[in-house]
Amino acid sequence: MGDQSPPRATSAEKGATNMTAMTNKPNPFITPITDALNAALDLPGGTNALPDIKITGTDALPSFFAVTDLATASIGIAAAMISRYRCLATGDLADITIDQRLTSKWFDMTIRPMGWELPPVWDAIAGDYQTADGWIRLHTNAPHHRAAALSVLGDYTDREALAPIVANWKSDDLETAIIAAGGCAATMRSLGDWQSHPQGVAIAAEPLIGWQHHGITAKSRHVIRPNRPLAGIRVLDLTRVLAGPVAGRFLAAYGADVLRIDPPHWDEGAVIPEITLGKRCAGLDLKSTEDRKTFESLLAGADILLHGYRPDALPGLGYGADELRRINPGLIDVTLCAYGWTGPWAKRRGFDSLVQMSCGIADFGMKQADAPKPTPLPVQALDHATGYLMAASTIHALLLRSQTGQITTARHSLARTAHLLCQTAQPTRPQTIAPETENDIAPHLETTSWGKARRVRFPATIDGVAHGWDHPAGKLRTADPAW
Repeated sequence: MGDQSPPRATSAEKGATNMTAMTNKPNPFITPITDALNAALDLPGGTNALPDIKITGTDALPSFFAVTDLATASIGIAAAMISRYRCLATGDLADITIDQRLTSKWFDMTIRPMGWELPPVWDAIAGDYQTADGWIRLHTNAPHHRAAALSVLGDYTDREALAPIVANWKSDDLETAIIAAGGCAATMRSLGDWQSHPQGVAIAAEPLIGWQHHGITAKSRHVIRPNRPLAGIRVLDLTRVLAGPVAGRFLAAYGADVLRIDPPHWDEGAVIPEITLGKRCAGLDLKSTEDRKTFESLLAGADILLHGYRPDALPGLGYGADELRRINPGLIDVTLCAYGWTGPWAKRRGFDSLVQMSCGIADFGMKQADAPKPTPLPVQALDHATGYLMAASTIHALLLRSQTGQITTARHSLARTAHLLCQTAQPTRPQTIAPETENDIAPHLETTSWGKARRVRFPATIDGVAHGWDHPAGKLRTADPAW
């Protein structure tokens, strides 16, 4: 196995962070992470580049990586972009306060059901398995991914029966076989192994956000309401668990009309009540001629397209960049994938937990903790951070369209977010987050499709701006596919 030391931090382009840590304890990675986010958004320097962002609270998630700093910075930068967009109408930047304790909680499940329970998060055979030469993780939550894994391993219904079968395989051989069958799996690699892996090398060379420009169209005539800046913005959300839905949920909090589209029979289990908050959820089959007409009508009326298809998947359905521009010349396209946009794994299926195994996070945690099995992050931080960065890039693209008429695509990946987080690897794992109290929970009730619930209080406060969601969490495919 390769070197276990973390990658050396690279110096990001310096922008104005304006992050003021109002805590009793330093946040050593807030500034470099925020500088990296500023640089990715190509924000200008100077004291007026961003509003003041004050950080309150001292709690942090226990991790060998700066997960809470990443949470605070990514939610902070998304809120800062709301302030900048609002400034087009008001002429001034609204100050922001970020509650560090609550950012950690918003990187996890925020819903608190009342009198009902969420279904299990994981499929019965999903998880980490010891192999003949290491560890592998199987991701089998989607039925077709489960079927693909079992087509390689045999027909087993639980982990206890499957474990001795996996133990006979070498990790890379099983990973390759499951990927070839259309499934999702990841060998556990060290940080050093990933640095020298062809895909790790490709990821290190990619920008945190890949910007593509598609020419100039008429400047946006969107009328910005200072207290609800995104009201009237239409977001067509084609994303699945978990990063893209987080982005749409954040945009909805500030007034965006987010319409989620799912194919027939798709299900996301326990996360649906978490990430449908603020959205209307409709269904379309893009293999149906009539549904394609409906979809193209929605595209024509949208401001933003959020999608998380693998590279070339949306063009494979007939909706490449040129076709999107033909249907809607003013459409802003914000997208993500798992393993990056270049390199041999660019088209590979993946999820947060798999990327953590591939890029060395789970291995580093295991070794630092002297644990008997892979030790991932305490939350799916790659998903959440990428989601908030997608929201920030969406608003940045709206700013460009409003000011210059420039139309852009912003490309993100979980693996590139992991590359940023891996630069914060540390030898200790402080445990400073206190148990949840009533003060962490927002007072109002949310009437979801499953019953009443409450939510963790939102971590961002923007002066003069109301946050809230016009729609409670609801089941998929229950709304009309229409603006």
